[in-house]
Amino acid sequence: MRAVIQRVSEASVTIDGAVKSQIGKGYLVLLGIEEADTQEDINWLAAKIVALRIFGDEEGLMNLSVKDVDGDVIVVSQFTLHAKVKKGTRPSFIRAAKPDVAIPMYEQFVKALENELGKKVQTGEFGADMKVALVNDGPVTITIDTKNKE
Repeated sequence: MRAVIQRVSEASVTIDGAVKSQIGKGYLVLLGIEEADTQEDINWLAAKIVALRIFGDEEGLMNLSVKDVDGDVIVVSQFTLHAKVKKGTRPSFIRAAKPDVAIPMYEQFVKALENELGKKVQTGEFGADMKVALVNDGPVTITIDTKNKE
């Protein structure tokens, strides 16, 4: 799994002109799933994201997690995080999981994140043409790949 975590002061997902999800302070998580991902990847990534200390404390140092600041999370599936661009100029998405594998894993990840966070996680809609809007706070953007645990 690959994730791009963006610390936001607000974010939303709009589909066909209607707002599906909207949060204030928290994270927008873009999630890429590949065929080799497992439940272990889901659990490790969910725990890591909730524990990340990238919110400022009273001294302005990044010492607080999304849970510490009672922040919210939106998770958006994004297969393009597994793009390969080694050859030519058209990306290959061969490593991205097909929907029959990716959808259940995406749903399991959202549930694992909810369990770690202790509250409902907002989502996009798998496979939909989404308009994602955000105000990146900082900006702070972290990428994580579960295959190399960084």
